[in-house]
Amino acid sequence: MTTVLLPSYLRVQLAHFDRGLRRTNHEEGRDFSIKERWAQGSNARLPGLVADLVQRQVSVIVTTTTPGALAAKTATKTIPVVFAIGSDPVKDGIVPSLNRPGGNVTGVTALTSELGPKRLEIMGQVVPGGSFALLVNRNNTALADSQSVEMQAAAQTLGRQLHILHAGTERELEEAFTGLAPLRIGALIISADGFFTSHSDKLAILALRHGVPTIYQNPTFARAGGLLSYGASTADAWRLAGFYAGRILSGEQPADLPVQQASKVELVINLKTATALGLTIPPSLLARADEVIE
Repeated sequence: MTTVLLPSYLRVQLAHFDRGLRRTNHEEGRDFSIKERWAQGSNARLPGLVADLVQRQVSVIVTTTTPGALAAKTATKTIPVVFAIGSDPVKDGIVPSLNRPGGNVTGVTALTSELGPKRLEIMGQVVPGGSFALLVNRNNTALADSQSVEMQAAAQTLGRQLHILHAGTERELEEAFTGLAPLRIGALIISADGFFTSHSDKLAILALRHGVPTIYQNPTFARAGGLLSYGASTADAWRLAGFYAGRILSGEQPADLPVQQASKVELVINLKTATALGLTIPPSLLARADEVIE
C-alpha cells in the first residue's frame, strides 16, 4: 500500500498526540512506532486503510473522524480503537455509553457540530445584514442533514435566511463558491466535517478569492487566511487521545476507559483577512479571541 504524506495540520495533531502519550512514559521509537494512514477526505478509502492496519496486527488503531471510528469498529473486535471526534459517539453508534463504552472502542469527543449555531451567531455580529449560507458535505448525508436542520432553526431565531450548499469533491468546492455570488450571500458557515478539515487551506483561499466572510471550526482555516474559526481545541482532544492510547499500551482495556469530553473551545480571528474584506471585527469578539492574526 502506498503511504501518503500527512498534511501539516495532521502533523500538528500528531505532535499533541505524542505529548499525551508521554504522560504514560511511552516514547515513539523506543516503545512503539506509528503507521500513518490518511484517507485524503474520502470515506470510501477508510475500509481498505483499516483492513491494512488490522492485517498488520497493530496494537492500537487511532482515528480522527466518525466514519473512521465506525470503519475500525466494523473491521475488528479485538484490536483497541481510540477515536478523537467532534460528534456524539453514542448517537453515531460507535459506543453504547460514554461512561461504559464496552468492547474495544473508546476515545475523546469534542464540541464541534454542536457549536454550529454559535458560529452562525458570531458571523451575525461580524456581518449585521444579509443572508447566510451553510456548506455541507454531500457524501456525509446523515451529518449534513442533521446540521442543516439545526442551523436552519438557529438562522430562523436570528431572523436570517440560510441557503444550504453541497460539496463532496475539490471541484465541487470551487463550484460552491462560484455559486455564492448570485445568491448575494453575506457570510458562509462551513459545517464541521472531516472532508472540509482536510481542505482547510483550499477553503481559506477560495473564501478570500471570492470575498466571502467565512467561519469554520478548525483553527488551521483561520491561520491559512480564513476570516474566523470557532471550535473545540484540537490540541486538547489529541493530548487526551494520546493519553488513552498510552494507557492501553500499558495494559488497560478500552472497555474500562470512559469516553472523555474535551470541552475547551477556541476562537481565532484573522484581522488581516478582515481588512482585506473591508470588515470591522467588533471589540467584544476581539476581547474573547484566543488568537488574533495580524
